[in-house]
Amino acid sequence: MPFRKGFFFGFAILLLMGILAVMSFTSCGDSGSGDSGVPELEKGVFAHGVASGDPLSDRVILWTRVSLPEPQETVEVTVEVATDREFANPVMRSPVTKTATAERDYTVKVDFTGLEAGTVYYYRFRADGVESPTGRTKTLPEGDVSSVKLAVFSCANYASGYFNVYGHAAKQDDLDAVLHVGDYIYEYDTEGLSFENSGDIVRHLPEDNDKEVVTLDDYRGRYAIYRSDSQLQAVHAAHPFIAIWDDHEVANNSHKEGASNHDAGEGDFEARKMAALQAYYEWMPIRENTQEREAAYRSFSFGNLVGLYMLETRLVGRDEQLDYRDYRDSKTKMIDMQMQQKLETDLQSQTLLGEDQLDWLLGELGGSTATWQVLGQQVLMGRMTLPAELLIHLEDPSIDLASDISQLTAIKMQILSGASVSPEDRARIENVLPYNLDAWDGYPSDREAIFDVIHETDKNLVVLSGDTHNGWANNLKDANGKQIGVEFAGPSVTSGGIEDFLGLPEPLAASFSDAVEFLVDDLVYSNANDRGYLIVGFTPQGARSEWIYVDTVNELDFDEKGSASKVFKVLPGKGNRKLVPVDN
Repeated sequence: MPFRKGFFFGFAILLLMGILAVMSFTSCGDSGSGDSGVPELEKGVFAHGVASGDPLSDRVILWTRVSLPEPQETVEVTVEVATDREFANPVMRSPVTKTATAERDYTVKVDFTGLEAGTVYYYRFRADGVESPTGRTKTLPEGDVSSVKLAVFSCANYASGYFNVYGHAAKQDDLDAVLHVGDYIYEYDTEGLSFENSGDIVRHLPEDNDKEVVTLDDYRGRYAIYRSDSQLQAVHAAHPFIAIWDDHEVANNSHKEGASNHDAGEGDFEARKMAALQAYYEWMPIRENTQEREAAYRSFSFGNLVGLYMLETRLVGRDEQLDYRDYRDSKTKMIDMQMQQKLETDLQSQTLLGEDQLDWLLGELGGSTATWQVLGQQVLMGRMTLPAELLIHLEDPSIDLASDISQLTAIKMQILSGASVSPEDRARIENVLPYNLDAWDGYPSDREAIFDVIHETDKNLVVLSGDTHNGWANNLKDANGKQIGVEFAGPSVTSGGIEDFLGLPEPLAASFSDAVEFLVDDLVYSNANDRGYLIVGFTPQGARSEWIYVDTVNELDFDEKGSASKVFKVLPGKGNRKLVPVDN
């Protein structure tokens, strides 16, 4: 998301200048990264592996794709399901047969029914006399449930590194499901991929798919490259996925009428969007909404413990993001109080979910009887507000930003310590604006509607997010400051984060995270350095989040970076529902 990342880049530089001024750090040089070349794609019938997804208590989607040396109009594919890996105990006496066609890019999805709740199953396909790898899946539990464990992924830029994060998760044998909350692929060409990774390309795309993807064939080709990756295949084969797209599955900064990464020369946006969604539905193990393809929001019930609500925050209802440049004085580049009030008024009319989805969600949340109400979605919900002068000074080279940040840090320290500060200095800290109008901060009315229902119905809200490429944890508060719930946001699989944009060595990245946590109210944790994923476990007594990181995505030889892991818990019920650090 160029504007968001560009803004955060500027803000990060600003913060970094302040850190350097106060702490006298010096920066080290960039670390190099290798070039893996074009991948060797497997030529077998099941070259893209197997996958499962959208599990319910009695059914699950099973997926594969058939690749034959000679094109055929149709290919007969059978699927077997059993309760054991050796298939000695098949669920059905005869395999289920489906037809792979060119119309669906030879992908096959079977909504396999008649299964038992909370049960592990194994599955495999056959086509052209060849047997696929064996996949493992699991149905959702019913009734009294003692625990649920979910893994959360987002932002997997193929060019930015190896999918070591997926490989790590494939070996976790106690996950109930994997949530992928967006940016499963990136649509960029080589230049765009370079931007995403601060100039470093670890893996090059094949020449026949190294341009920005726009057409149906383009999107299909990009998925084929991703799904040729053995570590991505491994995590799909190990766990059922519950997935939803973010923007890069279509185009950067998508909304219901367009995207920042789409121009007139690329044709009609509606046609591009529908091509992207067709490829997504073909290649992902997701149950399809045939009435309105954009409306992929849906719910999953893990017995009486977790009600999971997957939201669509890009295409079905999102208004185009507001732009701070429209509120600045053309000469001074400042946002005066009148324009700031106009911005705040305009933000109130912005919708992220659309009327139908919001009504659906409010009804689901209000009527839920589960212990935990969990939102699986893309962009940060927590308030990420900064002193307004930082925002409006960003593009003014005449302002001493290092001095500015040092002053603001000192003022906030004084306020927190209870020392006396002038009304003018207090206003400098308390006059804040959201840094990212692409996230929920740009759509506050929808957020408040959700918070109102959660508060009125006394629910335990946990929000799981992605998008930003770094790890975050927020206490969620409404506009009046009431504690509503918590947010856990996962880091990226490979996409470069704040540290890559700034070229921060690890110690300085840690200091940068501390500064962000200090300046942003209700932000309890951030990691500005590492790639990884999030594991969240739920029990009737509490929810526990753990950020898992790997030590590199530039090489296939990697280890878990245990020193970077972080754990929080949250307890249910009034007076709780807030983040509590756990020693790990």
